[in-house]
Amino acid sequence: MKNERLNAYRIMWVLVFFDLPTETKVERKIYAKFRKEIMQDGFTMFQFSIYMRHCPSRENEEVHIRRVKRILPEKGHIGIICITDKQFGEMEIYFGKKEAERTPPPQQLQMF
Repeated sequence: MKNERLNAYRIMWVLVFFDLPTETKVERKIYAKFRKEIMQDGFTMFQFSIYMRHCPSRENEEVHIRRVKRILPEKGHIGIICITDKQFGEMEIYFGKKEAERTPPPQQLQMF
């Protein structure tokens, strides 16, 4: 039981929020490239322009944050926030006025 409690605070979720310009064809290409690259790094869409990734540890979280920082576009607003699995589990999610069912976190294999 104690181990589960510690894991809820050790397991992290990284959220990337972005608002990139899409007025020109070049800007749309940059937007699509950024989105594609974070998805290739394991991020999934939570909402439009909000992507999240499950990380089994704070060390792993730091790796993915560095990867996102390496591919930041020149223009636009990008935010990165990290929350614990415990905090993520307390989020209330709604589709309209109906509360959404909770989906279990993804299973991650770890090699030691």
